[in-house]
Amino acid sequence: MGGTAGRRTVPVLCGVVPGKQGVQAQEGWILVMEKTIITVVGKDAVGIIAKVCTYLAENGINILDISQTIVQGYFNMMMIVDTGAMDKPFGDLCDEMAALGEKTGVVIKCQKEEIFDKMHRI
Repeated sequence: MGGTAGRRTVPVLCGVVPGKQGVQAQEGWILVMEKTIITVVGKDAVGIIAKVCTYLAENGINILDISQTIVQGYFNMMMIVDTGAMDKPFGDLCDEMAALGEKTGVVIKCQKEEIFDKMHRI
């Protein structure tokens, strides 16, 4: 592997990686975007978004899209993030986010985009 520091790259001949989205970084290499869906649900409290976003930033995870709502005192957030620059295994991310959720009083789940799409296909 080579390419840009801190990002996963894969060599390509034609600028295409099947099943992945990416951006041409330099000739012969493409940055791979690895989308993950994160959901956060629980009783509303001060600092939920701050704690989740701080964890993501500290681990090199970029937030691509975010939707958050509070209904009758219950907090609900869905995020689409890019874990392509993350250095740790995906399972560690899931475990650490779940632990952060327990500590914060919410439930946090992580799912790779491919799995999420397949589960929600009719």
